[in-house]
Amino acid sequence: MSNHPPIYLTPPSTPAIREAIRAGKLAAIATPAQGNRITADYPAWCADNGAFTGRYPGDEAYLRWLKTMRPYADQCLFVTAPDVVGNHWATLARSRDMLPRIRDMGFPAGFVAQNFMEYCTWDPWEEIDCLFLGGDTAWKLGEEAANLAAVAASMGIWVHMGRVNSRRRYQYAAAIGCHSVDGTYLTYAPDANLPTVLSWARDTAAQPPLFHL
Repeated sequence: MSNHPPIYLTPPSTPAIREAIRAGKLAAIATPAQGNRITADYPAWCADNGAFTGRYPGDEAYLRWLKTMRPYADQCLFVTAPDVVGNHWATLARSRDMLPRIRDMGFPAGFVAQNFMEYCTWDPWEEIDCLFLGGDTAWKLGEEAANLAAVAASMGIWVHMGRVNSRRRYQYAAAIGCHSVDGTYLTYAPDANLPTVLSWARDTAAQPPLFHL
């Protein structure tokens, strides 16, 4: 388990959400298709490629968009290389050349772990700065993903879990050592749901995490 509860990443969609990001209670997530701005007063943010929603703009357009974010690179937790949902082999083929290009722009490079990564002989740890746990739900919550998270954390690599939309999932992410999570929980009624999300971190810090869903 990481030393602190995972920080929740969300689009900076409302004044209340943006204030929580500025206060360090949340962190911002941006995608090329999203339209939300990253600003200098956000202590932490990440860039996701949009592949999960089918809105990845292509490598060159993605890099052009990232270039506009370079003034805020020092606050960036990670930038995900493009991935293919549920397929490690296709993800590796799609993202391997993009990882150094992301790093060359001054951003930490994130690799999205997908189903079957545990069978790959590729040793990623020198090429990535973040392991983003993607894949389908069964794989993400299984032993293989947890083992990969443990290895990454032991190497000093940031670990992130996507699609975290419940207290129980949040506590599981904390239990396997994730440093950050994201989800769509604050997409709908963000201001009304904000206190609930903030309570996840408080409660997780105050009690032993759950190891099983």
